[in-house]
Amino acid sequence: MTTVAPAATESTLVTDDGARLAVTVLAPLGTPSGRTVVLVHGWAAARRVWGTVADRLIRQGHRVMLYDLRGHGASTLGREPFSVPRLGADLGAVVEHVEASGAIVVGHSGGGFAAMAYAASPGARVGGLVLLATAAHDQDTPDSEVRMMGSPVFSWAVGRPALGRLLLGQNMLGKRADTRTGEVNRQMFAATSPQMRSDAFASTRGMDLRADLARVSVPAVVLAGGGDKVIAPALGRTVAEALPDARFEELEGAGHMLPLETPDAVVRAVEEVAGRVG
Repeated sequence: MTTVAPAATESTLVTDDGARLAVTVLAPLGTPSGRTVVLVHGWAAARRVWGTVADRLIRQGHRVMLYDLRGHGASTLGREPFSVPRLGADLGAVVEHVEASGAIVVGHSGGGFAAMAYAASPGARVGGLVLLATAAHDQDTPDSEVRMMGSPVFSWAVGRPALGRLLLGQNMLGKRADTRTGEVNRQMFAATSPQMRSDAFASTRGMDLRADLARVSVPAVVLAGGGDKVIAPALGRTVAEALPDARFEELEGAGHMLPLETPDAVVRAVEEVAGRVG
């Protein structure tokens, strides 16, 4: 017997500074769990990064919400500069928009910054956190890297499939990642505008969320790739230590793109947090 998934609900949220955020809500398959899971992608990615994770979560009975960060995918920029506090406010607006109070929020990399900023904000309504390949501090991207992200030459290179997979794979993926994973990652990275990439990587200079995390008492799991060259696993461990109720796990052989590389580990982490939510 084939199970047919309900049609996705697509909508656009206009933020208070005029950004238009593209939002997808997926209904659960089978018996609903009563949980909503909000998926927040990182810099130079898009909702697409969650394809396998989202499919497995709805099969577990969860309602799943995913959206493109401002300036990424089908979402536009607003009047305010791209910043971690602004992204935290965007996440709060999305939670309200889709009536996801008490949701488990899953944030990858820069999406993790947004998740932490929102969870630590007054009035945040988060039931639990799963944080992937992310950090709460030490993200002072050097000028040379910021310039590279906006460079026409770099953009040309990542726009070529074989060359782009090679360049990005060396830093972003673990050794076991296959060609398909590398190509999905490259396509999303290449589709993000050079200016957006540059602005995003510059936006975390001076960020330090560690003290704020002490106020976030919800259950959490923090995962890091053992081979992550973008955000060191030790920084993920620091996030878990700053949270009052968090478990840290390092995934051997994985790189930075955990939603693509280790979807089963992500889903297991969500199920663990769901079991710990009161």
